[in-house]
Amino acid sequence: MSEKMVALITGANKGLGLETARQLGKLGYTVLLGSRDALRGEVAARLLREDGIDARVVKLDVNKQHDIDAAAAMVESEFGKLDVLVNNAGVMIEKGWTKNTTSETTLENLRATFEANVFAVLAVTKALLPALKKAAAARIVNVSSILGSVSLQATKGSPTYSTKLFAYNASKAALNVFTISLAHELRSTKIKVNSAHPGWVKTDLGGDAAPMNVVDGAKTEVELATLGEDGPTGGFFHMGQALAW
Repeated sequence: MSEKMVALITGANKGLGLETARQLGKLGYTVLLGSRDALRGEVAARLLREDGIDARVVKLDVNKQHDIDAAAAMVESEFGKLDVLVNNAGVMIEKGWTKNTTSETTLENLRATFEANVFAVLAVTKALLPALKKAAAARIVNVSSILGSVSLQATKGSPTYSTKLFAYNASKAALNVFTISLAHELRSTKIKVNSAHPGWVKTDLGGDAAPMNVVDGAKTEVELATLGEDGPTGGFFHMGQALAW
């Protein structure tokens, strides 16, 4: 069993996932970069290694069960445990942040959004849970969004009240319920499970208009990935502050 702390981050060949891996790597973790495209993942891992980080690529399309099973088998055989799982991979198919087109949502887009943002997270977590249970005190971070806060969505005048991206918002709300439910199931263990709202970050998903840079965006994920024994579980956080469900 590896003596070093090991973290696996999905969707880690670019953006928030890559920056989360960089920051955890700088803290001494071996970082496993989950990437749909193994070549792009290797390019990212090489950049981190040039920065003195122990980084390795894992071919991982979170929508493909055989990739998930292979990743879990690799973690088990090479490390014997997993200290951190960051479920970072996700999609936003809808466009138009200011126009409410809920009734025009296609079942195709709704299903594709839930496949990536909910079902894939469940599949990855389920496959890696045995390795997480073998760690001394594992951490699971589900990368959500403030748009998944049902209470803020329903509150007129809230910062997200006018942003009705039905498929995306609903998927993140469902992800938050998964966080609550899994944390409750694991409450008698040392594993902590939390949802992170990184913020509106300049990434392919967030767009150029986003006010936060990727370095700051990754901080919430890293903070929840490195929580101490007295840290929270079953919560929803941004930069150390609890968010409303």
